[in-house]
Amino acid sequence: MSLADTPLAMPASPETRLGQLLSWCARWWWITLTLLCLALWTPGVLSLPPLDRDESRFAQASRQMLETQNLVDIRFGQVPRYKKPVGIYWLQAASTAIAGAGDHDSIWTYRLPSLFGGLLAVLLTFWCARAFAIAEVAWLGAALMATSVLLTAESTIATTDAVQLACAMGAMGVLLRAYLAARNPDHRRPGTALILAGWAAFAAGILIKGPVVPAVCALTAAGLVAFDRWDWRWLKTLQPLRGVGLTVLIVAPWAIAISIASHGAFYEQSLGHDFAAKIAGGQESHGAPPGYYLALAAVSFWPAILFVLPGLGAAIQRRSDPAIRFLLIWAIANWLMFELVPTKLPHYVLPAYPPLAMLAANWMLTPSAGRERNWQSILYYLATALFVIGGLALAVAPALATWKYGNGVPVWLYGTAALGVLLVLAACVAQLRHRSLGAAGLATLAVLIFYPTLTAGAGPRLSDIWLSPRAAALVKKDGRPGDPPPIFAGYTEPSLLFVVGTETRLTNGVGAAQAAAYQGGLVFVEDRERPAFLARLAELETDATKVDRLDGLNYSRGKPVHITVYRVTATRDVIVPPAE
Repeated sequence: MSLADTPLAMPASPETRLGQLLSWCARWWWITLTLLCLALWTPGVLSLPPLDRDESRFAQASRQMLETQNLVDIRFGQVPRYKKPVGIYWLQAASTAIAGAGDHDSIWTYRLPSLFGGLLAVLLTFWCARAFAIAEVAWLGAALMATSVLLTAESTIATTDAVQLACAMGAMGVLLRAYLAARNPDHRRPGTALILAGWAAFAAGILIKGPVVPAVCALTAAGLVAFDRWDWRWLKTLQPLRGVGLTVLIVAPWAIAISIASHGAFYEQSLGHDFAAKIAGGQESHGAPPGYYLALAAVSFWPAILFVLPGLGAAIQRRSDPAIRFLLIWAIANWLMFELVPTKLPHYVLPAYPPLAMLAANWMLTPSAGRERNWQSILYYLATALFVIGGLALAVAPALATWKYGNGVPVWLYGTAALGVLLVLAACVAQLRHRSLGAAGLATLAVLIFYPTLTAGAGPRLSDIWLSPRAAALVKKDGRPGDPPPIFAGYTEPSLLFVVGTETRLTNGVGAAQAAAYQGGLVFVEDRERPAFLARLAELETDATKVDRLDGLNYSRGKPVHITVYRVTATRDVIVPPAE
């Protein structure tokens, strides 16, 4: 008998108090998972200032949709934002219109789609796992996703990836059921309503982030067809003619409208520039060699990393099982795709995490699974080492960040760090004693301490990096009634438009001098732009008076920033340059 033909032991919840607690959580899965997600993610949603750069770009473009009532064209400031489709902007505009009650300036309202998208992705992970596993395995897999650092981050900020993951899970859950029904007569074939719901999730994924969800589904299906000796007949279960028709019906109206509104510029920029640039090379200094995501996994997939590597080893050994094979191909094919794309950001690999979480959960509740071979023992101890590394990094990060970028470390941060380290070490001991369920419980307690401490405890205290909110405070402090919108030269991060106002002008030293000479008011000039700013003002014979100073760190660039605030007296015979 080959390794691939080794029969799977049946997963079962252990007859212990922890096993009974797990069974209770699995019985009330949607309540317990929702409470877990809200406890981990809500503190960051409500407390963190707008982040640079992507979050502020998305939120500001969504706010401008509300301000202009234009639900087709996408704008950031005065320029088009033609990198992603419209789906996330619609969701953020809707959540702000409902939850903001007329207030369009609070970042937390734009984060609600990510919060609920992440929650839906976790619940759909449970639903996917229930296609082949007991409820306890499904709950553990969903909880490993909920507690992961990467999904926590993406569910806390106003970007696309948590919602995109929910769309991917809806589509992949239907694909999984179709595949299992073709391979095992005991599995019921998905009905037409469920299949069309999967196609609707597929179409929604296109509206959220273009080709990513189709690529995840296509790679998995292609991998399965190749592994099964080119047997593709099971794909007929998905009713492709109806599905493609529904996808076109959902996507086409906006796709046509934006083509007309932008005169084709949307597709030229989103596909020809943004997407093609990511495939061809490292875009915007985000290039990295293959292995990047593997190196990050100790932190990005923490604490699940403790169980993922052994679970992966056990799955490879038992790949003849159709469900295990589906999850393996889903995870490996998509992970390789993201590793091979030159442009890399930590969140790109998120769609490959759910199958790994489900494999890990299946291993955790399978007696003696994944511990029979020497190479699997290596994975077991490597996972423990990576878990310790990630846990220690999360423990010290809040205090270290507050010490370096804040105004001192409060005593309680040392206490949470110490408690977190103790829980991490206790989880390691439990895992080394082959008590995976106990290790998972201790790791969950650790994340309940680490994440709110980092986002709601330490995050708002990092005054050095929150330059845009501090600049907005200076605009309020130094401004006068009737002042025009402020001008920023040099420091031009997207969060400025969100926290200061849509009419804020972001330019260079020469442009700032030209605009200020025309309109007057406050000008924020970063040191590297100051010589050009002052020289142009002198040419225009315009007066400028220093009124304030702002120093900090531009964390997007990793560079210190020194800004001088000037009040400029307008010279009306100067021609204002066009807005940028």
